[in-house]
Amino acid sequence: MKGLKFYALGLCAVLMLHSCGNMTNTAKGGIIGGGGGAALGAALGALIGGSGKGALIGGTIGAVAGTTAGVLIGKKMDKAKAAAQQVANAQVETVTDGNGYQAVKVTFDSGILFQTGQSVLSASAQSSLSNFANNVLKPNADMNVGIVGYTDNAGWKGSSAAESAQKNQALSLQRAQAVSGYLLGQGVMSTQIKEVAGLGESNPVADNSTVAGKAQNRRVEVFLYASDQMIQQAQAGTLQ
Repeated sequence: MKGLKFYALGLCAVLMLHSCGNMTNTAKGGIIGGGGGAALGAALGALIGGSGKGALIGGTIGAVAGTTAGVLIGKKMDKAKAAAQQVANAQVETVTDGNGYQAVKVTFDSGILFQTGQSVLSASAQSSLSNFANNVLKPNADMNVGIVGYTDNAGWKGSSAAESAQKNQALSLQRAQAVSGYLLGQGVMSTQIKEVAGLGESNPVADNSTVAGKAQNRRVEVFLYASDQMIQQAQAGTLQ
């Protein structure tokens, strides 16, 4: 449990998340780093956390949005977002990383993806993920991808709170890996998926004391963010 607390605390220290509502990527201006598995990269971390976003939004983001790189990356992210919004069972939003570039966050409800306590993808989930792979990820192969799984805080039968937290963390990772594995099976390049992680009960998006809240917290989030190559091309004004 100590390791899990340290893991979650370390993530919160480096991440900032900002949902941009209806504002397009073009109007503002991606994102996750490479690390994988037990530790997330700083860029992905910046998409997940919530602290310090006010200063970021007021400073760096405003500056980046007005640059040629910010505009070009924003336009490309807008197209990816529009394609993702056509995928069944996907909730899509614009987010901003610690560098001020725009990214796309796609959330899949674990209730749609998996049966309770399981990490085997349902038939409907496979259909949605196939669509996502072929119409979003593969056409944007120059974008990096990070996949993060979560659970609610429900305990496991016969387990202590600490043991349940560890089991939930393991389940969240297994679910993220199941999504990653299926996307790879659909032809997404392994080099495109930079991080696959499970954060268990951490970072709830709703009240775990209610059934509806627990359902929202059981989720898998997929982030699309600008690769180093994209950023370099955008800064050179050549990104298409």
